[in-house]
Amino acid sequence: MHDSRTQTSNGRAAWMQRRYFSIVSSITLFFTVWGFSDNLVWKVGQPSNADPKFIIHGLSCLAWMLAFFVQSNLVRAGNVRLHRRLGIVGMGAAIGVTLSTLYVFLAVWKGWGAMPSYAQANRLLLPSFGLFVFLGYLNRRRPDAHRRYLLLATLYMLEPALSRAFDPLDPLLRGVSEQVVDTSWWVFFIVCWNALFLSLFAYDGIVTGKIHRVTALGYAWFWVVWCVVTVV
Repeated sequence: MHDSRTQTSNGRAAWMQRRYFSIVSSITLFFTVWGFSDNLVWKVGQPSNADPKFIIHGLSCLAWMLAFFVQSNLVRAGNVRLHRRLGIVGMGAAIGVTLSTLYVFLAVWKGWGAMPSYAQANRLLLPSFGLFVFLGYLNRRRPDAHRRYLLLATLYMLEPALSRAFDPLDPLLRGVSEQVVDTSWWVFFIVCWNALFLSLFAYDGIVTGKIHRVTALGYAWFWVVWCVVTVV
């Protein structure tokens, strides 16, 4: 009986270790495409689609999400050589995300107090994204830390996609009170974002039996940022 439980546990750990980053990268890519589907599909005539700074920013973010998805699946497929060769593409996308987001922040800046809390948090999570990608690069020879830094960096930049996730559902929400929509949005926003972070804790627990220090550090910093924007 004990051997059977051990085999089941080992099988679950092996399954999780091979597929987790592939699955979570698919989810982050889905949220990105879904949240910005108006720009991509059903409202392509909006002003932002003709504004170079938003075009460059959007393409850079999409490039990062695609790179993270492709790289995760290359590792799952065991093609580590190509994964390493394409690393420079991911770094280029990360630099594009950082610089283009900084430029957009400066271009639309109207003061700290004029922004909602989630936008304030996004201002602090941008440098966090850049830092964690850099740490991921420095730890590229340590896969355990490398993949966690890059996943956490990706989750840090997910706010705009999650914030807009209700937009494609507008036709289904007609007749629903604004208060109900707003409350539903906040529940969705908080639950989905935190669930993605907590899934990494579940991964650690199943695969290694303990929480990796990068996982704990990344989630703790996420909450520090939110505490700062809530209090200040």
